[in-house]
Amino acid sequence: MGFITAFALFAEVVDIKRFSNLDNLVSYVGLVPSMHSSDDKTVIRGITNRHCAYLRYMLIEAAWVIVRKDPVMTAYFTRFSNGKDKDRKKKAIIRVAKKLMNRVRAVWLSQKPYVIGTIETENIAFDNNEVSNIVKKARKK
Repeated sequence: MGFITAFALFAEVVDIKRFSNLDNLVSYVGLVPSMHSSDDKTVIRGITNRHCAYLRYMLIEAAWVIVRKDPVMTAYFTRFSNGKDKDRKKKAIIRVAKKLMNRVRAVWLSQKPYVIGTIETENIAFDNNEVSNIVKKARKK
């Protein structure tokens, strides 16, 4: 996450402790689905219109960047965006943005620096380039 996005997040949220949990925070940002219910029918629509416009836009853009830089987020995005359907990719990037908000909240509350995730499989750690190659091969199939 860049300086401008971090500053915008700080300017909008100011005190992270006013959000008791992650759900309240992502709802404030606008990364939750819109729902309509009547009697026993519930319809889940796209993301809600009630949101902090600049912040949601910036977090989604930051999610696209982190998908390229963090191997754990790359794998998370790939898991939900299988196929070439644009709607799946849009839904997957919203999930990544929520996960990014979770990480930002954890860093903000703990006051510890962010550490880029690593993927370990059978005691073998992959760096970002290796994960990118694995993801490219999986997409070609």
